[in-house]
Amino acid sequence: MKTKFTAALLLLLTGYVGGRMSSASAVVAAQAPAGHVYEMRTYTTNEGKLANLNARFRDHTLRIFAKHNIKSIGYWTPLEGPTGETTLVYILEHPSREDARKNWAAFGADPEWQKARADSEVGGRILAKAPESVFLTPTDYSPLK
Repeated sequence: MKTKFTAALLLLLTGYVGGRMSSASAVVAAQAPAGHVYEMRTYTTNEGKLANLNARFRDHTLRIFAKHNIKSIGYWTPLEGPTGETTLVYILEHPSREDARKNWAAFGADPEWQKARADSEVGGRILAKAPESVFLTPTDYSPLK
């Protein structure tokens, strides 16, 4: 199930809808600097904690990401199936793998992030396991480069 979801998400990210590229992807493709890498992250929450994770991203994480030069491309949750109530998948853009490493380190050390994380977990841990991360590079035929 997770493989089908990931494949569908990548099709959505590349902008193919009904066999043609969507206009939103054309805009993203035109704006993405050459040589950048993308990171797909999958978070699995404990039962009943997806709303807490979404609130943390909405209210804190995205702003703190921007502060540390971590560019958000998009955020998704499955529409159906067993992972629909516990999964958040998102794509980030980084200038390089080295920049990603540096920016993640700065983000993790940020006192604002540490407080937001601690405050959001007062009622218990949100994540059931460590996030999964995959770095991606566009193919030569990808509309998103």
